[in-house]
Amino acid sequence: MLASLTAAVAWYALRDEYLPGVSLIALKGAAAALLAVYAMLRHPSTDSRILSLALAFGAAGDMAIELWEPQGGALLIGEHLLLVWLFLLHPRVAPTASQRAAAIALLIGAPVISYLLSGMWQVGLYGLALGLMAASAWSSSFPRYRVGIGGVLFVVSDWLIFADLGTPEPSSLRSLLVWPLYYAAQFLIATGVIQTLYRREND
Repeated sequence: MLASLTAAVAWYALRDEYLPGVSLIALKGAAAALLAVYAMLRHPSTDSRILSLALAFGAAGDMAIELWEPQGGALLIGEHLLLVWLFLLHPRVAPTASQRAAAIALLIGAPVISYLLSGMWQVGLYGLALGLMAASAWSSSFPRYRVGIGGVLFVVSDWLIFADLGTPEPSSLRSLLVWPLYYAAQFLIATGVIQTLYRREND
């Protein structure tokens, strides 16, 4: 976890200069890749392997998107679908009406708003996978205020990116917020899942 946090902070601090391109791309990917290693080592189970594979897809997507946006986006869709699989294996028993409403809002809102922000059907399709991930995270038996919030932060960070698509001058404020929100999402999902699995195993 510490190595992952260090990589995330280092990439954020050095992203505009100081490092050559390949090194900077590798540093960006290391943030999620090290979370994948954490998940694999911390809890040897099928669930942790699914989580680790999802984070590995995320790391590959983070690097690929710097050079080939469509391929990077496809890898991130792979992460979302793997997380959906994991979360559906752990459904919340008897969710409240407000919890169901929030999940439906995420499921519908993520693709619709992604499309409206970007004006691109491809982004709307990506938003569908994003919404499935966030809705299933919120509806799972993992802690909502870690894993559920992680799913929501993932949606918000991507919306900030989509809001800048096609604009001649991307917002400097949005660019400052995207990475912290994105990494917080990955971190909360990874640690929330693993610590919950560990606690259940030892109860």
